[in-house]
Amino acid sequence: MTGIDSVPADPRKARPAPVSLGEAFWVWLRIAALSFGGPAGQIAVMHRILVEEKRWIGEQRFLHALNYCMLLPGPEAQQLATYIGWLMHRTRGGLVAGGLFILPGAVAIMGLSWIYALYGRVGLVAGLFFGLKCAVLAVVLQAVIRIGGRSLRNLPMRALAATAFVLIFFLHVPFPAIVLGAGVIGYIGGKAGLAAFRAGGGHGAGGGAIVDDADSLLGEQLPDHARPSVHHAVGQAAVWLVLWLAPVATLVLVLGPDNVFSQIATFFSRMAVVTFGGAYAVLAYVAQQAVENHHWLAPREMLDGLGMAETTPGPLIMVLQFVGFMGAFRDPGALSPLLAGTLGGLLATWVTFVPCFLWIFLGAPFIERLRGNVALAGALSAITAAVVGVVLNLAIWFAVHTIFRSVHLFVAGPLRFDMPDLASLDPAALAISVAAVIAMIRFKVGIFPTLGAASAAGIALFLAGGAA
Repeated sequence: MTGIDSVPADPRKARPAPVSLGEAFWVWLRIAALSFGGPAGQIAVMHRILVEEKRWIGEQRFLHALNYCMLLPGPEAQQLATYIGWLMHRTRGGLVAGGLFILPGAVAIMGLSWIYALYGRVGLVAGLFFGLKCAVLAVVLQAVIRIGGRSLRNLPMRALAATAFVLIFFLHVPFPAIVLGAGVIGYIGGKAGLAAFRAGGGHGAGGGAIVDDADSLLGEQLPDHARPSVHHAVGQAAVWLVLWLAPVATLVLVLGPDNVFSQIATFFSRMAVVTFGGAYAVLAYVAQQAVENHHWLAPREMLDGLGMAETTPGPLIMVLQFVGFMGAFRDPGALSPLLAGTLGGLLATWVTFVPCFLWIFLGAPFIERLRGNVALAGALSAITAAVVGVVLNLAIWFAVHTIFRSVHLFVAGPLRFDMPDLASLDPAALAISVAAVIAMIRFKVGIFPTLGAASAAGIALFLAGGAA
């Protein structure tokens, strides 16, 4: 119950009346419209509305679902919405809750991708994105502090974070291997009952009064549709695997593996399996592959894409739609660039999020029976600690590519990392980035005022003739 004041729910309050899927639709739409600020803010919004305000789900059940979603690849906030929607209204409820969580961000990112592709290097738009990417550094650094403050509670957790940072930043160990290793360590530690691996970590749900499961709409009982069965598991796996992998296989067979659409489909399908820890943790790997291997976009354009995702509703992993858009836009084949970009962005979104529904609809019935499992809690704590090191790596990667105009790869034996050219320091980028860091971390200024001020500074710099 991290971050929750121990205030019991009012025992005189009657349990809420049953809610139809139609009534739930408008609540999920409201949550989707408010889903700004990354997973911490999104989970806090869901907790405030679903637990404290509506009392659809109790505190312990909410945190149990969150812990499962934290262990999954993909955006935990979107999967948490899907999980709760499924608990309330079966598969249709999960589709409504999870789909609405994605829709506003997908529409917004697509519109911004069009603007960026058409006007991103011209006029005020260039200044706007210059300011945005400077502020993104502050957002990612704040994520390091926020997640680290909750998860690095003892020496073993700090050691896991430090090890993860060294492995990914200096040795380029694959992110999935780091997460898997941390999860195994945490699972063993939790199963052994070691205090360092007890439940905790995660993004937290925010402040508010505790609502007992018994006082919530869902209560403490296991719904009939939440009882696990082999027949149900096989059916769900078959449906969602076909929806996910059939388009990928079709593109590879028809267009060939070297076609940009085949590459987008296969690359982001792999990402859907390894994106533990949310968007921040995986973006360094995505950027490395998309920039250095596929040449779909430049490092600064990757920062621009994250700036878009930060300022629109929905999961931050929606930045992958922008990456897919730019990849197909630059290699359209016989299609017009904008049509190819649109299809590439939608394809990236499809193969990124369809697996999220698979993980929930397949696994949630079994997870509902595992409330309080200490081994899973230990794995969660260890993975969250390792993610701190990975996100710190991302923060440094962003800083190097934002503040310096020129970067080269330093190689010495097994060591490989981006080394900035000190002579290429961009004073304007440094000034805006430092101001954003001070505003958000020292003075607790919100993400939107900070991003707005940084964007305004970038536009002003452009008008003065100094934008990069």
